[in-house]
Amino acid sequence: MTRTVLVSAASAVAAVVIAAPTASATPHTVHVKGGHTSVTVAPAIAEALLTNGIAPIVTRPGKPSLSTVGGRPTLRATYPVTGGSLTTSPLGGKIKHRGGLKFTNVFNGRSLEVKNFTIDLTKGRLTGLVAGTKTRVPVFKLDLTTAHVKLGDHKVQATDVTLKLTEEAAGALNTTLKTKVFSTGLTVGTADTQPTF
Repeated sequence: MTRTVLVSAASAVAAVVIAAPTASATPHTVHVKGGHTSVTVAPAIAEALLTNGIAPIVTRPGKPSLSTVGGRPTLRATYPVTGGSLTTSPLGGKIKHRGGLKFTNVFNGRSLEVKNFTIDLTKGRLTGLVAGTKTRVPVFKLDLTTAHVKLGDHKVQATDVTLKLTEEAAGALNTTLKTKVFSTGLTVGTADTQPTF
């Protein structure tokens, strides 16, 4: 179960866009070249998932790892940023990732996988493609009130962005996995991201 992790999204980039002053009304586009995003799952959420037989497994090229929060062990997933673009005026753009997250109910064998996550800065959410379909669904809403941002010449570091499960994601997970563990607005954990330009 050490591979068990909840995904995240690199959603904290939105905090940078909001905080950055604009020199003019003309939209300025910044092209994202790479970087990575990590999500640290709240220990209570990791424990609740395991207790209810739900195993979220990071799929390649995402990488799972073990972390601690407040002295309690928990799970972390890291995903490569593969591209995208941002506009600072008006706020917009997307940050793209590779890799996915497969949720499996070990009690009944049912599973649901979302992959190739995208940060939608305009709508303040992280979306994922449902494996085996062409359907992209909102997975997390981004709460930027806790975010910390550092600006560099060719990169941005944003940490402690709170991730909250969307109604669509909670409903799909509960229905597909035949469980009741997921709920709308559930605070899954925090995201840290470092895209390069």
